[in-house]
Amino acid sequence: MKNKRLTFEERLGRAVTAFWRDRARAAEKQQRGGRKSDGNRGAVTGGKTMDSFRDMIAEVAIRCGPTGTKVHRKKSLVILPGYFRPTKQWDLLVEHEGRLLAALELKSLCGPSFGNNANNRCEEALGSAVDLRKAQSEGMLGEGEAPYVGYLILVEDAEKSSKPVSTPSPHFPADRAFVKASYQDRMRLLCERMVQQQLYSCAAVLSTPTRSLTGNYKDLSSLTSFRRLITQLAAKLKSESDLQTNSDGVEEVQLEYGRPSPVAWDSFDDLAAEGEPGLFSG
Repeated sequence: MKNKRLTFEERLGRAVTAFWRDRARAAEKQQRGGRKSDGNRGAVTGGKTMDSFRDMIAEVAIRCGPTGTKVHRKKSLVILPGYFRPTKQWDLLVEHEGRLLAALELKSLCGPSFGNNANNRCEEALGSAVDLRKAQSEGMLGEGEAPYVGYLILVEDAEKSSKPVSTPSPHFPADRAFVKASYQDRMRLLCERMVQQQLYSCAAVLSTPTRSLTGNYKDLSSLTSFRRLITQLAAKLKSESDLQTNSDGVEEVQLEYGRPSPVAWDSFDDLAAEGEPGLFSG
């Protein structure tokens, strides 16, 4: 019996629910083990809280990529060489015949220390992108065009993350866009500007209520939606698949000028129906 098919919105809602459930389980495990973590750190030290989003991305990569596409998730297989540092561990890599097609970073921003965590996330995102882009330009990531580089950050929708934050800057005025912006606004601006500066192919930010088990979420802008991130990744991989089909001489793919090839990606397997923990072990 085949698994039920879910729409994009249904599957994303389940991913949000799984995120909060996994955080709660990790925190409980820490407490049972007699260990204490500062703030909510115990909820994320298990390293599995973003797996539900990674599963969605992995399924799209497998369905839209060319024949032989490999999707890597294991820690030992998501390492790329750097230029300013020896290596960097990503959250998901898509590879085909020795070429890096995509690399994605998946993060979360939760309280209570939104300020410190937001600064850390900003520095991590910028550093990872600059290092990868330079490594790619130096020919360290295989031949061909630059890979798709994606970034997703899930932000807890709490009072401290949604209210305006002061922006002290004693020597020079801060960018007006950040003045009285909330931490959610700051993450949206970060994502928008990283794409504008071509550091990432697409960057998305989702906001979700604290400990929401109903799957509620919202996009902070159309430019930073998770649907946009998935759509652009699917289009990139589908174009690679079309090129492979043409070069193999199996089928001629006719594309109208200025229009991308059709991408059927927006339905997903209901893995929960079979009780499976995830899509791929690799």
